[in-house]
Amino acid sequence: MEDSRIIELYWQRSSEAVTASAEKYGGYCWTIAQNLLSDPRDAEECVNDTWLGAWNAMPPHRPQFLRVFFGKLTRSAACSRWRANAAQKRGNGELPLVLEELQECIPAAPSAEDQIENRELARSINRFLHALPERDCSIFLRRYWFGERISAIAERYALKENTVKSSLYRSRCKLKQYLEQEGIAL
Repeated sequence: MEDSRIIELYWQRSSEAVTASAEKYGGYCWTIAQNLLSDPRDAEECVNDTWLGAWNAMPPHRPQFLRVFFGKLTRSAACSRWRANAAQKRGNGELPLVLEELQECIPAAPSAEDQIENRELARSINRFLHALPERDCSIFLRRYWFGERISAIAERYALKENTVKSSLYRSRCKLKQYLEQEGIAL
C-alpha cells in the first residue's frame, strides 16, 4: 500500500492504518528496536508503541516520509524502554555502547529551555552527515541511528570490524570538530 494511502487511513481513524503500517514497516521498526534493546519482547512492545504513537500523532501531523516517521517513533520508544530497563538494572543491547561512543562529540541531554538549540544541533548534524562520503555516512547512521552492531555493519559493507571502528572514530572526531566550528558547546 502506498504511504499516502496509509496516512489517509490514519486521518480517517481507520484501524486498517495500523494493519497496513505493520505489514509494510513492521520488520523495519522491529529491527530498530531489537538493535537497541536486544530483547525481542521489548522490541515488539516498542513496535506496538510506534503504531499507537502514529495513531495519536495523525491527525494533526501529516508526515512527509512515513518510513522516517515510524523509525523515529520506534527509536524514541526503544530509548524510553532502555532507560526504564536500566533503572531496573536489567537493560542491555547496543544503546549503552552507542551513547558512550557519542558522548564526547554530542552535548549532554538538554533541558526544555534548550529546544531551539536542539533544532539547530539537529540541522548542524544533518549538514555534517550530508558532507560525509556516502559510505561513511551510511556507517555512521547504521551505528548511531539504527544501533547496528559493528560486526553487522562490517558484514554489510564487506569490511573488517577494525575498519568500521576506524571509520566511526574518524567520523566522530570530524563531527566534534564540525560542531565546535558551528559554535555548539560540547
